[in-house]
Amino acid sequence: MTKEETLLAKRFLDLSRQAGQKDIVVFSEFLNLNELHIFRQEIPKLYSGYEIFGGYELSERQMIAFIPDALCYTWDYPIACLRITPINKRFAEALTHRDVLGSLMNLGIERSKLGDILVNDEEIYVFCQEKIAEYLMEALTKIRHTVVKSERTEAGFLAIEPKKELADGIITSNRLDGIIACICKVSRSQASQWIKGGKVFLNSRQTLHPSAECKPGELISVRSVGRFRFLDCLGETRKGRLKIQYEKYI
Repeated sequence: MTKEETLLAKRFLDLSRQAGQKDIVVFSEFLNLNELHIFRQEIPKLYSGYEIFGGYELSERQMIAFIPDALCYTWDYPIACLRITPINKRFAEALTHRDVLGSLMNLGIERSKLGDILVNDEEIYVFCQEKIAEYLMEALTKIRHTVVKSERTEAGFLAIEPKKELADGIITSNRLDGIIACICKVSRSQASQWIKGGKVFLNSRQTLHPSAECKPGELISVRSVGRFRFLDCLGETRKGRLKIQYEKYI
């Protein structure tokens, strides 16, 4: 591990120790897939129990709750969900995840304070730490040239799901490197380098094996590239190759 990763691993153990010593639930900040992978390596060393959640079922960025063994009170994750909409839909731009994240970062918000950002055609959902929710609702008034308003909403009552596109392709086998090469439009050797370099996560767990078998329904995340779900094989071509269908999260 790098120096930063080693410090992060020690931070997880310290939070777990605090939970046990103080008999309270202690929370991490929002973590990306690589940080969650580092955490899972430290699980055998923890001083407490734990749960992981990001505000909704399919969240990628998640927060860890370190839970003492003898907990005697109920608790909730300090996560707020904000619904952001244009004040005037007629003049609204087609905003992207990058646009929203850029506007939030320009407010001086650290990425670790923010969970997933879901952008749909008419609305945007931002998951954030509870303690910065009020500030974001007051300060975020414009994304690019679109004037917006924000309000709290309860994610549990919404069918929140990332926007995605259905696509298909052709592979020689359901090896992970072959599927990534097909989905990401790169060479198989490039896909293999990504996997060996720790950039690929299968069902939110890092895998370093290009030959790993990818099964229908599994979620594939490639850092700095995107997130996909391998749906199924649809049959064979005349040359014996496999036709596949997958979803691309956008």
